[in-house]
Amino acid sequence: MSKTTAPDPAPPAGEDQDLGAAGSQLSTAPKEDLPNLPALGVIGWARWFWRQLTSMRVALLLLLLLSLGAIPGSLIPQSGQDETKVADFRENHETLGEIYDKLGLFHVYGSVWFSAIYILLFVSLIGCIVPRTWQFVGQLRGRPPGAPKRLNRLPAHTTWRTTAEPEQVHQAALALLKKRRFRAHLAGDAVAAEKGYVRELGNLVFHIALIVMLVAFAWGQLYKSEGNKLVVEGAGFSNTLTQYDDFKSGNLFSSDDLVPFSFNLKKFTGTYERTGPNKGTPRTYQASLDYSSGPYGKDEKTTVKVNQPLEIGDSKVYLVSHGYAPVITVRDATGKVVYEDAVPLLPLDANVTSSGVVKVLDGYRNAQGKKEQLGFNAFLVPTYGGHASGTMLSQFPALDSPVLALSAYHGDLGADSGIPQSVYQMDKTNMKEFKDSKGKLFKRLLRPGDSMTLPNGAGSVTFGKTVKEWAGFQVVQEPGGGWALAGSIAAIGGLAASLFIQRRRVWVRAVRGADGVTVVEMAGLGRSESAKVPEELGDLAGILYDQAPGAPDPDDPADSPDADQEPGTEPPVPAEGAGKQ
Repeated sequence: MSKTTAPDPAPPAGEDQDLGAAGSQLSTAPKEDLPNLPALGVIGWARWFWRQLTSMRVALLLLLLLSLGAIPGSLIPQSGQDETKVADFRENHETLGEIYDKLGLFHVYGSVWFSAIYILLFVSLIGCIVPRTWQFVGQLRGRPPGAPKRLNRLPAHTTWRTTAEPEQVHQAALALLKKRRFRAHLAGDAVAAEKGYVRELGNLVFHIALIVMLVAFAWGQLYKSEGNKLVVEGAGFSNTLTQYDDFKSGNLFSSDDLVPFSFNLKKFTGTYERTGPNKGTPRTYQASLDYSSGPYGKDEKTTVKVNQPLEIGDSKVYLVSHGYAPVITVRDATGKVVYEDAVPLLPLDANVTSSGVVKVLDGYRNAQGKKEQLGFNAFLVPTYGGHASGTMLSQFPALDSPVLALSAYHGDLGADSGIPQSVYQMDKTNMKEFKDSKGKLFKRLLRPGDSMTLPNGAGSVTFGKTVKEWAGFQVVQEPGGGWALAGSIAAIGGLAASLFIQRRRVWVRAVRGADGVTVVEMAGLGRSESAKVPEELGDLAGILYDQAPGAPDPDDPADSPDADQEPGTEPPVPAEGAGKQ
């Protein structure tokens, strides 16, 4: 037999609609027609984006991204600093070079993505500072808030009874708190005081200093310039682009931004340790200059030393290197002087063993009367140790026993090819060696005043009796450096104030009890947990207690405001561990 169940009884008439409505509300099935959420619109999205951008977490994130973005600028060659290294990197890493070029990693600080992070951080900091500044100004213009109803619930509080009048307690509390540099006023039956506004001021100063540093950094990077110039004794320099040996600048820099000045190198002086384990170590490096500022400035004398630059306007002239420049005289086959100049040589080691080239480009004619160009490899040893030393290296950096080694070439130096050449290197592609009677490279060692005659009557070369010295100068122009320094100092001071100064409030309430005795309550509250608040409150309570001493407790201990306090004349001690408000 099959078992059947009776159908559920039909709901009474008039209840089917109510049940259906209730069932629809209890159903978990998705509804087909959900109400449309209100659209934010352009203004709503703009407000949401602004709130996100000006939040502190976004500012910290942008600061982190900025620091991470600066890493490639220190690891990858930058086009604004060294074009040669950038070209070498592209040549050695073709695929990686193309990727870096598309990502802007060869000019990080001028790339779109770095500029976007920089500008967003700038805007975010301003958006954080402006409302907080107005809020802080409002706090300074306002008064400390009134006392809570139950002061004994604050973390640090104390109470005692006194025979002094409430008005006397209030006046004594006002005088004491103002003397301790609290902002205090009487609010109702209590004195309200607050201190530590410098904490918020330091926080604002820190963020404003960050903006100043960002502006100064951007200003310095966009308008900076840096150039190097080698100057031989007796020669001069004028601060124009054509005078520099190499020059690099910011994206917005122009030649009109150069500070007009000039100087002449009168003498370079270098002294060295003669004995001891530090033999050969420089003791003095200084350059005596005659300089003038502006196109019509008067000549002034100064001495530039290492880390003691010459400052003219926004420009600083640093002494960065030093070397020797032997005076070389070259005559052709007829004895005519075709070249006479001091030739700067580059140092190779700490003892100033130096090398370079001498190029005679014009005016030379060989024994057959044909025009040619001459080239000489020059190798100078300031202190020659003789053949017994077994090496052609200097034994000391000073000019104690200078020896000049020359090897000669003739032909075409390629100076007219249109390809830039280094003054310290010689292209020997179209040059032939002068050879002696044995067919070997013609090479001689010369001391000051010596001469060597070129083979086949091709002329002569004389090593002058004077060896001049040269100095390498770096001219740096970094606008905004003073602002960056001031911003960094202000940031450190603001950060210290925001970390070590605590914002706290103190209230003193004095009311007359039913027995005619004044009840004094004191409480303190800090913005953050600190042991200084109870200590400071105890100090203030002790001083105020001396001016409003305690009164005997009533006979009934239950009527006492603080039954745990022993009667007597000892100042009250603030209670700790009470519940927070």
